[in-house]
Amino acid sequence: MEFTIQELAHLLKGEVRGNESEKVHTICKIQEGKKGAITFLANPKYEKFIYDTEASAVIVSKSFDPKKEVKTSLIIVEDAYQSFSVLLEEYERLVKMQKTGIEQPSYISSSAKLGEKIYVGAFAYIGENVKIGDNCKIYPQAFIGDDVTIGDNTIIYAGAKINARTELGSYVTIQSGVVIGSEGFGFAPQPDGSYKRIPQIGNVVIKDHVDVGANTAIDCATTGSTIIEEGTKLDNLIQVAHNVKVGKNTVIAAQAGIAGSAEIGNYCMVGGQVGIVGHLKIADKTGLGPKAGIMSSIKKEGTNVLGGPAFDLKQYMKSYVVFRKLPDLLKRIEELEKSLG
Repeated sequence: MEFTIQELAHLLKGEVRGNESEKVHTICKIQEGKKGAITFLANPKYEKFIYDTEASAVIVSKSFDPKKEVKTSLIIVEDAYQSFSVLLEEYERLVKMQKTGIEQPSYISSSAKLGEKIYVGAFAYIGENVKIGDNCKIYPQAFIGDDVTIGDNTIIYAGAKINARTELGSYVTIQSGVVIGSEGFGFAPQPDGSYKRIPQIGNVVIKDHVDVGANTAIDCATTGSTIIEEGTKLDNLIQVAHNVKVGKNTVIAAQAGIAGSAEIGNYCMVGGQVGIVGHLKIADKTGLGPKAGIMSSIKKEGTNVLGGPAFDLKQYMKSYVVFRKLPDLLKRIEELEKSLG
């Protein structure tokens, strides 16, 4: 794919200073610039590279004031970093959406309904009564179970498993190794000390613009639905248990674990390796620091916590100062005890 610098400037709502008709076909770092590539300058410590880069175009902010001659063409925008993000997003979309057609061997049930311009990779499986929207991409070895519905422009990467009755919205991205709709961890203790399996007959509902990272597992509900609301982003290796509800535009980092029926609010930030006990409620805009152990509900919006069990971030930081001094404090106490005889 090739674009003129002027075409890219139009996309980014920028102004060209230089050769607007020159074509670019790739993206690179500013220090690795080459002809036919476009890059950006946002961090001042990389400014030295702009004077020697061989890239055909560099995206810069209006505030950029060159110290000497710049040989390459510039696309001048309000915010270079934000504009470069837009460019990356558009480039990724164009690359991903190029794939169409159905590769063989693959299995598609005769009762499945497929949208237009979809791609189904080799060895993919699409079950009975599946409904897949337009422009969806199902990569090789993906499994789509019976009665699954998938909105438009959704991408399911190689080896992902979307189990029966799952509902995926539009513009959803499911990375490789994800398992959605697996049986929840439901076992009832028996008088003899054994455990009896409780059937999990619910489903998973994932709304529009959700991203799910590689090897994350989202369990189906016992009854009803496990729900991931619009715009939420899940990192790799996350466990979301049965009947959990995660609000919209919440981000959850790798290795977090959310136990059954917990509810996380909107616009929350959950750090890596956080553990959340079941049946708790986390208020909107809550920040859970890395490795935090959440043992009770958080009711106040905007709360930030850290530690295990977790408590208020500011109090935690004050406590940690004391914790670091404990060896010295112990030594001083022992010396006092000796002096008192």
